[in-house]
Amino acid sequence: MLQNLTGWHALIVLAVIVLIFGAAKLPALARSLGQSVRILKSEVGDSRADAAEAPTDETSVHAHAERPAASATPVLSPPSTP
Repeated sequence: MLQNLTGWHALIVLAVIVLIFGAAKLPALARSLGQSVRILKSEVGDSRADAAEAPTDETSVHAHAERPAASATPVLSPPSTP
């Protein structure tokens, strides 16, 4: 789907964004987007560090394996025949 996009398409999209948000608000929008990405990266790094520090004893590994998987649809048993 994205293979057919050219430079002209990008310019048109950029022009529409400038018309919608205005040229004055674009730097603030880009700054807040960059700040959000930095926060996301730091949170992902923190969660990876927490996962690396978590204990991996045998009981915690088996506890995850024994838990039944949640499914979106309930499993129905076949009707019994008389």
